[in-house]
Amino acid sequence: MKPPRFEYHAPSTVEEVLELLARYGGDAKALAGGQSLMPLLNFRLTRPAAIVDLNRVPALSYITEIDGQVRFGAMTRQRAIEFSPVVRARLPLLAEATRWVGHLPIRTRGTIGGSIAHADPSAEYPAILTALDGEVVIRGPAGERVVKPAGFFQTYLTTSLGADELLTEVRLPATPPGAGWAFEEFARRHGDFAIVGIAALVVVEGQRCRLARLATAGAGPVPIRLRAAEAVLEGEGLADAAIEAAAQTARGLVEPDSDIHASADYRRHLIHVLTARALTRARARAWGQG
Repeated sequence: MKPPRFEYHAPSTVEEVLELLARYGGDAKALAGGQSLMPLLNFRLTRPAAIVDLNRVPALSYITEIDGQVRFGAMTRQRAIEFSPVVRARLPLLAEATRWVGHLPIRTRGTIGGSIAHADPSAEYPAILTALDGEVVIRGPAGERVVKPAGFFQTYLTTSLGADELLTEVRLPATPPGAGWAFEEFARRHGDFAIVGIAALVVVEGQRCRLARLATAGAGPVPIRLRAAEAVLEGEGLADAAIEAAAQTARGLVEPDSDIHASADYRRHLIHVLTARALTRARARAWGQG
């Protein structure tokens, strides 16, 4: 298949990008890594008047820690995240999840901003953003706004990002001391889209679970924060019985769809299994056993 005809622009600044998006009145697409956009173009599932290539905008690629947050330029490659010492030390959950993203060529081209803006609910980065209660920075004609996951993800492949706006930065809170983490995913083959994934983070004080964070991939139209399951852990601790109770609660919190890959019941079963598995590994790390 060949893509439809479009005009091509390669700006070098964020300001130029925004000017181009505004010029085309919502009929332009921003090109980041291209892992999702190029197949859509080739199958003619999208027909923009113009492509605005972000790959020559150096201001959109960085990893830095500021005020307890690790901040990523939207064009930061997944491969850079995978091998970043800052990410490994301050966001180990993100580092672990990145290893589940596709294959080496995909991670070499793919970007954190592109993955989050694409909003595939089975993708790893939207689940991490949701689990860690991070935020995205969006720039547009009205200026800059900062948006939490609940206000950003709307449904399958749909966000609150306007056609004349650009996601410029992703911010994730650094992992606190005493934390354990794990990312579990089930797919037919390594590198395939997840049938279901679970991101887990726990912070302990002795035998008590001071904070728990759980979020899904592939269990609905958007990543789901499993707040009631988190409350079980924060109230009952991290003993085996509490982990099982949290996993059972998590199963009841999701309403996944059935498709050619898995039934809704099977996805709920996987939520139970993977939540228990992720929490067991996170607990071991928090207690210094992992």
